[in-house]
Amino acid sequence: MIAALFSGGKDSTLAVHRAHDAGKDVELLITMVSENEYSYMFHKPNIQFTPMQAEALGIRQVMVGTKGEKEKELADLEQALKDNGITELFTGAVASSYQKDRIERICGRLGIAAQSPLWHIDPMEELTELSDDFNAIVTQVSAEGFDDSFLGARIDGAMAERLMKLKEKYETNPLFEGGEAESFVLDAPLFRKAIRITGARKEWEGQVGRYIIEKAELVEKR
Repeated sequence: MIAALFSGGKDSTLAVHRAHDAGKDVELLITMVSENEYSYMFHKPNIQFTPMQAEALGIRQVMVGTKGEKEKELADLEQALKDNGITELFTGAVASSYQKDRIERICGRLGIAAQSPLWHIDPMEELTELSDDFNAIVTQVSAEGFDDSFLGARIDGAMAERLMKLKEKYETNPLFEGGEAESFVLDAPLFRKAIRITGARKEWEGQVGRYIIEKAELVEKR
């Protein structure tokens, strides 16, 4: 079975599209739900709304709980791959060897083909594709140069320019691989319906700003 490790963010969603473009239709979305807000491996913000994305994609999803403890959370992922008979796994890894290497070791032990179609993608290539074809928003920021105006903002052409300027000034990663930010996809080419946010709030805790989705609905695409 072909699966994707799916967080609802821009990279994992784009990886599903890359698989489709390669003629491999993802049959299962595996979403790890961490109790730890700062998991080393798994995305946390707005994870409870990923079932809407799965419905929009028309792909079955399993949500797997994990305490999010460093290294121990990997055992939960490994068990999920075993339980679901995965033979090929797509991930949205872009530049983080920490995540990619650990996933590949698990897949190696289980005889699963690990695919990271976005690995070392040019940042502007991805940002341009997101701007042109996707509706993805920023849902969390936690790095110098990122302020309240990023929260809930769409990743469009203007956002791409801002991210590249931040890279020049602060040496941040414009695709957020350094943990600078998180994202959530509201619409994409493979979505049969779009997600419309009907309630949300912003909050700050120390150096971390979050855009918390409270209510959302699936709507017909324009």
